[in-house]
Order: sequence, then C-alpha cells, then structure tokens
Amino acid sequence: MKIRSKLFATFLILMSCFSLKAGDEFCGLRNNSFLAGEVVKMMIFYNTMGIYVSAGEATFSTSLERYNGKTVYHCIGEGHSYPFFDNFYKVRDRYETYMDTATMLPLKFIRNVEEGGRKVYNNITFNHHAGTAVSTNGVFKIPGCIQDVMSSTYYARNINFDKYKPGDKINFDMFIDDEIYHLYLRYSGKEIVKTRYGKFHAIKFKPLLIQGTIFTEGENMNVWVSDDPNHIVLRVEAPIAVGSMKVDMMGYRNLKYPLKSLISFR
Repeated sequence: MKIRSKLFATFLILMSCFSLKAGDEFCGLRNNSFLAGEVVKMMIFYNTMGIYVSAGEATFSTSLERYNGKTVYHCIGEGHSYPFFDNFYKVRDRYETYMDTATMLPLKFIRNVEEGGRKVYNNITFNHHAGTAVSTNGVFKIPGCIQDVMSSTYYARNINFDKYKPGDKINFDMFIDDEIYHLYLRYSGKEIVKTRYGKFHAIKFKPLLIQGTIFTEGENMNVWVSDDPNHIVLRVEAPIAVGSMKVDMMGYRNLKYPLKSLISFR
C-alpha cells in the first residue's frame, strides 16, 4: 500500500524524513532543540502556470502533559486548505503524538483527517518493550526506535548535522497507515535560503519519497531547516502531479533558542 499523501498530510510526511533507523547511533537522543509551548506556523503555496498562490496553512504546537504515569510531550499538527481550494480539495487534518520525554519515543499517535471528502481515523498505542503497535485496525510488529509521523519530526531536530558530508544518507523507519517504511534522506550541505519570511543560513537535504498520488518516487524534494540549535523547517519545495508546491515557515513563538540563522527579514 502506497502512502496517499496530499497537502497537509504530505507536508507532515516530508517533515518526518529525519527519523532514524533502529540500531543507528542516534537511537536514544535527548531533547535539546525545543520547549513545551513552542508553536510554528507554516503556509502552503501551489504553483500553476508560473504563479504561486496560497493554498492552506499548518500549525505545529507542543505542550507538557502526563500519559500513563509518564511525562510526555504532546505535539499537535493541524492543517487546513483555504476556502477557495476547499472547492477543489478540502483538507481538515489533525495529527497528534505523545512522546516520552525521557526516550523521545512515541507512546500514542492519533490521525484524524478529512481530505477531499475522504475521512480517516487511526489511534495507535506503541508498546516498545513488546515490539508492537496497537492501532484502530489491529496489532502490528514494530522494530526498536520506530517513530510516527509527528514524533519523528521533533525527535530528529536533535541530530548534529555537522557530523555529515554532502551526499551522505541517513536511514530511517517510520510507522504510518499500519505499515513500516524504510526510507532515507540525503544530506545536501549548508546554504543560504530566501523564503517569504526572510533570508536564513540553512541545512538542506533531499528525502527519498514513496510513489503517491501527488509525488513521484525518488529524491525530487528539497527541504531546508534552520542552521541553529532549533532546526525548525524553513522551506520545502517539490514538483507535484500538476505544477509544484512550496511550504514556508511564516511565524513562531517560544523557541528554545534565538533564531540566529535568520540573516534578514524579507
């Protein structure tokens, strides 16, 4: 079964292309990149006939809570299409993860989405000791250090990219739609990127994509994250079935560190 990625769901998947494979040296990272209370806002643009237009937006937020006796990060990603695009493909998506603050592993993941009239709900509980994931649809075996779509995004912000050379691959495993996907991202190096928010020093990589309804399989997407300890996503660009898409960070609050990668505002 291929990932059916569209608009916000697609954006979450591409953001998660940091997550790491069991046995990798990064298994067991501690969080040094974000705080509870952080909020990051993104805007999604669609390009057809050479013109980018605003198609939707997404917000990612974190809070500190208790779950099954453990202190967890409750991370929520919400996205929606704008009214004009609702006429073509309405999106109302909500993704949630509950991550153990001590291990940065997901304990619970909820996907509640409406995309183009199709509704999907999946509630997953991870038992890392037993090596299982219990979802709305059944019980599945999982490898160690597996991440979900949301948790992998936050987990991987703690990677030290200075260890890599341009062209290096970072393997990762991700559990989504009741399946395990073995993918990778290819580190491209550091460069300056200009977004609709401003100009930044950035880290760039290309995730390996699975064939879906919008993207073609391969390394056709570019992602830039801030070259500072926050490692927040700044820009994403990719061709799609008709035209291309772009996602830009447009606002934030309560970052753990100053956004020192910012060179100038637009």
